[in-house]
Amino acid sequence: MSRFTLPRDIYHGSGSLENLKNLSGTKAMVVVGGGSMKRFGFLDRVTDYLNEAGMEVALFEGVEPDPSVETVKRGAKAMLEFEPDWIVSIGGGSPIDAAKAMWALYEYPEVSFEDLITPFSFPTLRKKAKFCAIPSTSGTATEVTAFAVITDYQKGIKYPLADFNITPDVAIVDPDLALTMPKKLTAHTGMDALTHAIEAFVGTIHSNYTDPLAMAAIEMVDKHLVASYEGDEKARRQMHDAQCLAGMAFSNALLGIVHSMAHKTGAAYSGGHIVHGCANAMYLPNVIRFNAENDEAAERYALIAQRLGLDGKTTDELVDALIDRINELNARLGIPSCIQDYEGGIIDEYEFMEKLPEVAKNAIADACTATNPRIPTQAEMEELLRVCYYG
Repeated sequence: MSRFTLPRDIYHGSGSLENLKNLSGTKAMVVVGGGSMKRFGFLDRVTDYLNEAGMEVALFEGVEPDPSVETVKRGAKAMLEFEPDWIVSIGGGSPIDAAKAMWALYEYPEVSFEDLITPFSFPTLRKKAKFCAIPSTSGTATEVTAFAVITDYQKGIKYPLADFNITPDVAIVDPDLALTMPKKLTAHTGMDALTHAIEAFVGTIHSNYTDPLAMAAIEMVDKHLVASYEGDEKARRQMHDAQCLAGMAFSNALLGIVHSMAHKTGAAYSGGHIVHGCANAMYLPNVIRFNAENDEAAERYALIAQRLGLDGKTTDELVDALIDRINELNARLGIPSCIQDYEGGIIDEYEFMEKLPEVAKNAIADACTATNPRIPTQAEMEELLRVCYYG
């Protein structure tokens, strides 16, 4: 038996933010990131619509990129003091992910963050509040997923929290917000969306319910991402829908080791963070090559290549063509081909190699590994990471 879960309501299209005024409640805590939503006027509009719905509004601002356990705890404390019956989060994946974890600790103050790390172990939510997510970026799709990624900076580990309880009640997918994304963010989030869709399509629990969503997202990203990156507004709007479709797929089909590796390398090094979407883009071609040793996975990669109209007569040729296509996309989007070249070489080679066994071990233990078509050994994961470092 399988399960397919989405938000109760998904409002989409230009101007759909206005649907906030139809929410029913008394108090709303709005969780937001660094300031772009305020700068572009969207935060004021959210507050105005919630006020129009008859709600008192409090703000929790300043959620950092790659939100920390400490930020989650501060947000939960603010919610305990304000007692909202709606949690509304607007922005990129970071504030929405943070708000999901805050939600759990608000409803269950006795629960620790460590209690939430085990996949699908959350207590039953919605005892105190419902959740509305409004994405401003076109990649994470956290507005429709059962996932959140929170970073423990003391351990240098990103934890993917997973539970259908944290699937939002309402998602508002308004492309007007995505028009504000800078160029590099458009590239990274777009490749994140592509990785979501490809991993969902080839993962071990894909289904007739998730395959059409994943394939539609792959085709839309392939068609629109470069134009979106180059500033085409129509393409940018299409990408906002594409990433949401990818999210619907992977929230129910789960992911694979591209994400496992991205989670465990993202905050592991003293030189700086590897941005999640960029990590996915760099690792994806190498993981496809690794997974294609599994015949069923290879056939599914070949199906993707065929749907994209890529050349190849055999399965191997089609897999090669798909890898070439992803490498081509990365090059056109200004994404490096390996960690060694990331941000001018901020990830030190000696530190990378010194931490390689531990990072590989953590990647294998990541929740996303379980549904990958091939489960790597310690030696195989170390080799994959070496290839991702050197190219």
